[in-house]
Parts: sequence; C-alpha cells; structure tokens
Amino acid sequence: MERNLKALAYKLRRDTVDLVCAGKAGHIGGDMSVMEILVELYFHQMNIRPENMDDPNRDLFVLSKGHSVEAYYSVLAEKGFFPKEQLHREFSKFGSKFIGHPNNKLPGIEMNSGSLGHGLPVCVGMAKAGKMDGRSYRVYTVMGDGELAEGSVWEAAMAGSHYKLDNLCAVVDRNRLQISGSTEDVMAQDDLHERFRSFGWHVIDVADGNDIDQLAAAFEEAKTVKGKPSILIANTIKGKGSAVMENKANWHHKVPSAEEYEQIMADLNKAEEGLK
Repeated sequence: MERNLKALAYKLRRDTVDLVCAGKAGHIGGDMSVMEILVELYFHQMNIRPENMDDPNRDLFVLSKGHSVEAYYSVLAEKGFFPKEQLHREFSKFGSKFIGHPNNKLPGIEMNSGSLGHGLPVCVGMAKAGKMDGRSYRVYTVMGDGELAEGSVWEAAMAGSHYKLDNLCAVVDRNRLQISGSTEDVMAQDDLHERFRSFGWHVIDVADGNDIDQLAAAFEEAKTVKGKPSILIANTIKGKGSAVMENKANWHHKVPSAEEYEQIMADLNKAEEGLK
C-alpha cells in the first residue's frame, strides 16, 4: 500500500509534539519546519532501511541541524529503526541513548551531530570516500539557515565543488528564524542561491519546502546533476502546522502548555484533513 507522504508528515508532527511533551524539552519549531524534508528523504528518496545498514552502498544521511532531533527520531521510529514506544518512554530521560541531539549509538544514525557547521564537512568526506571506493551511494545532509554563519560550512562548500562531488546533496531548511530572532537580523544571508552558485554548486530553489511534490522534484533534479554537488534551498515555515507556533522565534525551543497542546493538535488534525 502506497504511503501518503503528505499525511504522514502531519502524523509525525503529532508524534513529535507528543515526544517533546513527554521529554519536557525539544526544538519544536525547527522540528515542524524540517518534517517534509525528512519524510521525503526517508520514505521516497534514500536507499536506507533497518535491513541494509550494513550495506556499504546504502545512502548516507546526517542531520547537521541536530537540534531538530525530535522530528528525526520520529521519522526513524516510523521507518522501523527502533520502537516508537521505547522512544517516547526514554526520550530525554537520565541515562537514555535518546538524547537531545542525534546519537550514533542508536540504529539508523550515522554520526553524532548538533555542533553546528559539522554536517556538511563530514558529508563531503563521506561523498569523497564514496568516489574513491567506487560506491553507488548518495550522501544527504540538512542544515539550518542560522547554521550557515559557521565558517566550516563554506570550507566544505569549497571542497565539495573542488572534488566534483555530484553524489552529495545538501538541503537548507530556510525558515528564516533562529533562537535569537530573524536570521537576517542576526547574520544576513544575502542571496543564498548566488552565494552557493559562486562556490560551484548546483542550486535548486524549493519555493515551498513544506510541499512534498516540490521536494520530490528537487531531489530528482539533483540526481541528474553531474560534476558538482547540489543544494536545495527549501523555503519552510518554522512551527509549520499550527498558528500557535508558526513564524514565531520563541518556539525555537519550547514545550507546549496543556492549552497550547490541545490547539496545536487540533490545528495539525485540521491541516491533515485538508489534504484529502
């Protein structure tokens, strides 16, 4: 039975809100903005599943914006890497492996991440290794737009282009907000498309980065590019799915109150119903 990925994204948003509430912590705003990107990658684009984690040709993924781990855990649990009940029981508890950033002691996670600016450099190394070893895998990473203030991102961008890593595809979750406010106020991004083009990347604009169809088309385009890495600039909405959270910087890291929880869940249900 074919999955309805658009509806799945809203189901996993609800799972993620429950996870944040159970753990009493979480970067909920970015969880909501990145959800369709993760769903499209894990349920359509990538050759990765619990059964092939020992396959050297499996696709590789790093969530560079590791603080959005709650969405990532929810996707991995849905994919079958670990039981959803265990995740919700153990997340953010003392001694648990389900900590507040991706942890490679858990199945399905290639590397610990969350120190911003590290994902793209590591993925450049993974992609270069794939080229050297003659592997067929592709490498994907998702960065936050606030993360792009890290200098290591641009060192990696130079290297990715220099080594012609057409097996590398990066995504910017362009929700335009970070913990301290607007990305343009904190560290102006200028034109990200022109900036990455000047570093030798193939740039794909995703006008609505919360639209599964647009993401699918963009990832398919990236697979056709030869001789250079690709990057998707995915224009998303922080807190996507509920007016309680949408486009509000104070929802970068927040646990909903009981009243907010009820409204958020009602909004997510309504949004999913609107897909039918």
